[in-house]
Amino acid sequence: MQIRQALGCKALLLLVALSLAVTGCSRMNLAYRNLHLLIPWSLNDYLDMNRDQQQRFRAQLREHLSWHCRTQLPAYLDTIERLQRQVRQGEVDETTLRAHYQDAQQAIHTIAVEITPTTAQLLRDLDDEQVHELNEALEDDRREREEKYLQPPLEQQIGERAERMRERVEQWMGSTNEAQRQRILQWAHTLGEQNRFWLANRVQWQQTLSNALTERHEAGFEKRVATLLQDRESLWTPDYRAAFARTEQAAIDLVSDLYALSDADQRRHLVAQLEGLRKDLSSLDCLPEPR
Repeated sequence: MQIRQALGCKALLLLVALSLAVTGCSRMNLAYRNLHLLIPWSLNDYLDMNRDQQQRFRAQLREHLSWHCRTQLPAYLDTIERLQRQVRQGEVDETTLRAHYQDAQQAIHTIAVEITPTTAQLLRDLDDEQVHELNEALEDDRREREEKYLQPPLEQQIGERAERMRERVEQWMGSTNEAQRQRILQWAHTLGEQNRFWLANRVQWQQTLSNALTERHEAGFEKRVATLLQDRESLWTPDYRAAFARTEQAAIDLVSDLYALSDADQRRHLVAQLEGLRKDLSSLDCLPEPR
């Protein structure tokens, strides 16, 4: 299961993005071992950071990724091995999927707590021009996503949602069969106007960040950053909150049904993909013990 967090500002929250990517990327060695290439490319999309800011950020990011690799990845490896056994033994159902989902949510929260002080300091150190630049980037992000996800007619949104999901599923299971494609399309219809709810919620989170930045030198700023990273639910829009439980259950039901509709070749493909991910993560030098 792939868990995604749309945090809205890739540059400033690269600490989160790189860490969370461990749960979905099959080549994390590149992220851990080539930070000097990843950081400038990402930051320059949003901010013109000065040399001192970049140097501090690189050092802090390395520390966080080292912490993540040493303390969090061992549990991820255990989870991957457990999921492989469940796939082989036919034990992938709503109960097991919800347990994995809850584990992922806890892992995300642990990362958010770890990087909150660094993120708060990074944001506090921005000057007025950089804050203005960031706000403009967030506005550009909003317009681009509205054009891509909201302007098309609802039926087109649903079709594109189904296609994105089909591509994700085939990455892990190989080619889908007709029954699986129909189930994915049914799921996409079930979500209805979720694009609108999701984007409005994203914009509200970004606006809360922008508002906090206007008072970044005031007492209590780190607490506001902690809310942005650790307690996102408190910032949800009413529509997103009302739809969340339904969309969460729909996703779990979809994965459970796709597994039930899978054949032996697809399950072998899934196990092999998980094994590739496990080997990649096991090869990292920062792990506390060889695996």
